[in-house]
This record gives sequence, structure tokens and C-alpha cells, in this order.
Amino acid sequence: MREEVLEILEGICPDIDFETETELIDGGAIDSFAVIQIMTELMDHFNIFIDADDIEPENLNSLDSICEMVRSKMES
Repeated sequence: MREEVLEILEGICPDIDFETETELIDGGAIDSFAVIQIMTELMDHFNIFIDADDIEPENLNSLDSICEMVRSKMES
């Protein structure tokens, strides 16, 4: 699943090194438009629902945190 998430992220923001970046939101690496694109792609690809309450830096600052959020949504 990690590779699928990484592929989605790189498709939207190809200039970011998602393997090493840990402050995607807090550091301003991705903007609000990219966040919406990422959430939409993740929901479509994994057939999950991501609530507006889930769109917080703690869930989106790194590849690992994004994967954890997706994993959590898939389990619920």
C-alpha cells in the first residue's frame, strides 16, 4: 500500500521527495490545492472516505503519516 500512496503523491507533486520529507504541511511543501488533490486521489484509489476533520498536519506531514491515515480508514 505504501508504494501505491507514494505513486499517487508523486503523480500530484513530482518535485517533492516524499521518502524523506517530514513537514509536508508544516513546512509548506504542499499547498491546500495539492492537499485536496491528494485526498481525492486517495479516496478514489482506496475506496475510503476522508473526513474534513482528518485533513490535519499530523495526518499529512509525511508519507508514513499519510499511509497510517489510509490504513486506519481502510480498517474502519
